[in-house]
Amino acid sequence: MHHPKHPEIQLDAAHPVRSARSLMRPHRKNFALAAGVFVLKDSPLWLLPVVTAAVVDTVVDGGPMRKLGFLAMAAAILLGQNYPFHMLFIRLFMGASRQIGADLRNALINRLQVLSIGFHSRASAAVVQTKLVRDVENVELAFLQVGAPALSATTVFAGAVVITAIQVPQFLPVYALAVPFGAGLWWMVRRSSARRNEEFRREVEMFSSRVGEMATLLPITRAHGLEHVAAERVAHGAENVRSAGLRLDILNGRFGALSWVSLQMLTVFCLIGAAAASISGMIDISAGQVVLLSTYFSLLTGAVTSLLSLVPISAKGGESLKSIAGVLQEPDLEFNEGKDRVDSVDGDLNVENVTYQYPGASEPAIHGLDLHIKTGETVALVGSSGSGKSTLLNLVLGFLRPTDGRMLLDGVDMETMDLRTARRFLSVVPQESVMFEGSILDNVTYGLGNVPESVVWDALSSANARDFVEDLPEGIHTMVGDRGARMSGGQRQRLSIARALIRDPRILLLDEATSALDTESEQKIQGALANLVADRTTLVVAHRLSTIRAADRIVVMEKGRIVEVGSHDELLAAEGRYATLHRMQTD
Repeated sequence: MHHPKHPEIQLDAAHPVRSARSLMRPHRKNFALAAGVFVLKDSPLWLLPVVTAAVVDTVVDGGPMRKLGFLAMAAAILLGQNYPFHMLFIRLFMGASRQIGADLRNALINRLQVLSIGFHSRASAAVVQTKLVRDVENVELAFLQVGAPALSATTVFAGAVVITAIQVPQFLPVYALAVPFGAGLWWMVRRSSARRNEEFRREVEMFSSRVGEMATLLPITRAHGLEHVAAERVAHGAENVRSAGLRLDILNGRFGALSWVSLQMLTVFCLIGAAAASISGMIDISAGQVVLLSTYFSLLTGAVTSLLSLVPISAKGGESLKSIAGVLQEPDLEFNEGKDRVDSVDGDLNVENVTYQYPGASEPAIHGLDLHIKTGETVALVGSSGSGKSTLLNLVLGFLRPTDGRMLLDGVDMETMDLRTARRFLSVVPQESVMFEGSILDNVTYGLGNVPESVVWDALSSANARDFVEDLPEGIHTMVGDRGARMSGGQRQRLSIARALIRDPRILLLDEATSALDTESEQKIQGALANLVADRTTLVVAHRLSTIRAADRIVVMEKGRIVEVGSHDELLAAEGRYATLHRMQTD
């Protein structure tokens, strides 16, 4: 399968402007061409005042009429070229800006794939989604909405200065007032604007997190009649977003009004000054040149006003860029690059004196664990909650790396492996089967490409799922609904087992695969699991001890340590911790 290459993106959360330049670098040819085309298409803005001034002077001088005809033709050519060059600019500039948005989304998606499971367990899915959707959109809008006005202001300023230098050079110092004046206004509000934008972004992220929680807790909320509590909790977040947004709007409005009034006053003073200079004879200026100077200063102050009005958009884009950079710079990665590829797996697992302590925890979750699981052996892990079963499972998967000790696969330290290649030989059947919107066929063959339907049906048969799938109107092409909502818990779990079977894994990890099911569903799934574990190294985490009697060995864990190992019968005879757990479930 061909995977498109995406440009490497280097962002700096502390320097949004530097980050923006980094984003533009791969597309600099398109941006440079777009800037050149923009100068041509926008030339009427700074050349038409010359035509207007010439028309006024022709009227004052009383002709000739022929000159008006030439001026009309010049104006028509200037205006006519705008359309084709404008469309070319759109293709070049907007195309590059949209591509930057796509680059950012791809970079975020790729980064999320290599960030550790620890990061994903800490990060709110709703907040991550906000960064992918809202923050990228803000950056994209900043490029789309700031680019053209910035180019326009640059070309207008350059054109006005050049033409004025040719016609009335004495007036050049007056133009110099507009730019520092505008820069001064921006300097006054830049820190407040950055602070308000960060505050608003954080409130939106918090609100997204609350909405995500509300959706997850909906069955609990409804079951306990707590709708008003959930609504109030989310409404509080919405109120925080509203007030933070309003504070930002008031700041932006104050800045916009102040800059508009100030620059318009400069325009009026320029017009009066040019007229006074012409009347008094201080400077030799014709009536047309008074119009020319006034128009240019009006254009110039308008351009500066337009640029200043974009400060809020730029600030919002900069804050979103900082937010995205935070994810792209997140150091909590699962490092695989440059490590040894795994091309085959027998299934021998060795846990050698492994200790693991979660970041910030006062005690290790598992202490000095030693366990050898031979190829083809089925080993069950039992113990009370918090005993370290799931931690050990995550160490086998490589989601966690030992704080001390080694995890060996077929005698090789897993620390030296590219775990992405090793996991092709592993399958996991979790407690809650994960389904996505699509057909049964799509879910069972996820990530495998085109698989013959006969192979899919064989996997469904082995998973004791064939009967119920055949009874569905569209068979394996039946849509499962969002997160498998159209299937029962037992049906989803059997489809999850079929997904594991079709991969023909060498190592199988079953994480309480039947704990959430009723007795009838559990019996059907036990038959499927018997087919699944045959000739495979299997590690089973189970609360229901009845489901693991056939295991080759049962490992009993307490407080991160192994306290007993043996078969079901051996452990019952030993009258230890396992026997106590067994009595609690059978009495």
